[in-house]
Amino acid sequence: MLSLADAELVDLSIGLEPGAASEPWPPDVEYFDHDQGAQLLSENLHGLGYDVDASDFPDRHGLAWEEVHAIPHAGTHLDAPWHYGPETGGEPARTIDEVPLEWCRGNAVVLDVRDMDAGEEITPDDIDARLDALDHELSEGELVFLQTGADELWGSAEYLQQFPGMGAAATKHLVEQGVRVIGTDAYGFDKPFAEMGRRFADSGESEELWPAHFAGRDVEYCQIEKMANLDRLPRQTDVPVVCFPISIEGASAGWVRPVAMFEPGMLPDGGDALAADGGIPVNGGGAR
Repeated sequence: MLSLADAELVDLSIGLEPGAASEPWPPDVEYFDHDQGAQLLSENLHGLGYDVDASDFPDRHGLAWEEVHAIPHAGTHLDAPWHYGPETGGEPARTIDEVPLEWCRGNAVVLDVRDMDAGEEITPDDIDARLDALDHELSEGELVFLQTGADELWGSAEYLQQFPGMGAAATKHLVEQGVRVIGTDAYGFDKPFAEMGRRFADSGESEELWPAHFAGRDVEYCQIEKMANLDRLPRQTDVPVVCFPISIEGASAGWVRPVAMFEPGMLPDGGDALAADGGIPVNGGGAR
């Protein structure tokens, strides 16, 4: 039995990185070091009527902190049904603070679609072919993660365009089998923006615009975008995962840090992979 105390961990997330070329709306992070922290804390205490100066702190150092300005769709995040539309199946769509935590933990199945072309639409047949290759039948409550390989491009503008995306039919196909959370290691769940724009320009059909997202107006599910490190997992089925999103009242998404857990000795590098060499940095690498 898997013990949380001994489990080896694989971080499946990308952090918030200020100015990242792979984010069209990158986070802005203002950093306050310990000297600035002492000054700001002393000003706060002065405002409360206490005569405390920055020089009065031990070693003249206060507390470091940051001020973050970011959309909840930056970095690895979980989209709530409210993101897709005001209703799901005729009922009010859930916001991120209403998503059941039970949906966000369980065993995951990783479907490798790295053989598909950038801009290609993933179909139900593509899903079934990969499940057949794994000799796996989905069960209620399993999570499904799509391995496109796009996370290898993180940090570049190419990351925004080089991946296949889900179609509406494939999305419904998974949800109808009891899947509530579907993840991808790509920038988006649908095809890249430019490909959807091209298809709409050619056909004039509104169904070409964010079809997988808008499938969530008919069937209730959540999606995780911008995952990473799926290639570090030692197996593709029965992957224990937790992916609890931060709760933001009334919001369409919340930042999430999915973590896969394995029995000791299961990881190919023989140890904890939260920050193993060669992976995506856990906390980003923005200049301070």
